[in-house]
Amino acid sequence: MPEIDFWFSIGSTYSFLTVMRLDDWCAENDATVVWRPFNVRTVMSEQQNIPFAGKPVKSAYMWRDIERRAAKYRIHANLPAPYPISDLALANQVALLGMKDGWGKLFTQNLYRIWFEEGIEAGSESALSEALLRCQQDPRLALARARSPDTVSALEAETDQATRLGVFGAPSLVVRGEVFWGDDRLDDALSWVRVGHVI
Repeated sequence: MPEIDFWFSIGSTYSFLTVMRLDDWCAENDATVVWRPFNVRTVMSEQQNIPFAGKPVKSAYMWRDIERRAAKYRIHANLPAPYPISDLALANQVALLGMKDGWGKLFTQNLYRIWFEEGIEAGSESALSEALLRCQQDPRLALARARSPDTVSALEAETDQATRLGVFGAPSLVVRGEVFWGDDRLDDALSWVRVGHVI
């Protein structure tokens, strides 16, 4: 069975829902997912797409929608969370570094908890450091590595790859070149894995 690539960007509010339920969903569906952090802000800037800034009605809907969906999935959240985040690139550079070292998924889950449950803005040094500590990582060392030119370039390369695949927002799932955008498309992606079309 082909793997599902889960393209997410710390800083994406809707990615919270997928990040927090994906492990259970994989276990329930015997599915394998590869976590792929990228810089959604770069992609959206290139498309001149600014979804919520300066749009209070749309922003209010977003928070209520996430609140409803979180309740449906029995995910705890204190909303609204601080938004947008200050250093989206660095947060995703840390996540990408962690994916290579084996602690990236746990870091991402911890950082979203800190952001959505504890109300600490996810791009802040304090939130990043606390999420790293919860993964038994040295924040000074990890943040220095995440800021290195190699890691900066690696995130840019992942973002370019996401763009080439047709990813334009987060969260997105990609299976055999098919893009499924949004937390609510998990089951459609799984259907495509299994039978090559959406049931």
